[in-house]
Amino acid sequence: MTEQTLCNAMEQYGPAVYRLALCRLQSVPDAEDVYQDVFLRLLDQDAGGWDGERLKAWLLRTTVNRCADLHRFRLRRPTVALSELTAAPAPTETAAELWDAVARLPEKLRTAVHLHYAEGYSTGEIGALLGVPPATVRSRLRRGRLRLKDLLGGNDDEE
Repeated sequence: MTEQTLCNAMEQYGPAVYRLALCRLQSVPDAEDVYQDVFLRLLDQDAGGWDGERLKAWLLRTTVNRCADLHRFRLRRPTVALSELTAAPAPTETAAELWDAVARLPEKLRTAVHLHYAEGYSTGEIGALLGVPPATVRSRLRRGRLRLKDLLGGNDDEE
């Protein structure tokens, strides 16, 4: 898709995409994210020969799908508004030491450990994000735990 075609689509159908996203999500920041994502996905399409109605239908269908994706994501990973948070306890010295050790892991191991333990992703989800099989993610997590044990001077007991 050419830049000019994208600009024309954004000018002509952008307001409809935004309104639909805002209607479904009831959140300006989320609607803006969906708007951006829909048009980024349009860049990947071979839409040069599409007529106006087909393009509009594709954009609106993609908007609905992206809103549903975002909704499903939020159901799996609920969020809390910053204003609702109480003062979080300061990280303990042990936790700080642990995350310093995580930072010293090789990139592949560090990424898997962070996504699994800090972000809460499953090995299947991490595999999809990184483009590797879930078994590879499990191997990286195991190697990462072993490296962390060595770095932190852990004992030989298995969990």
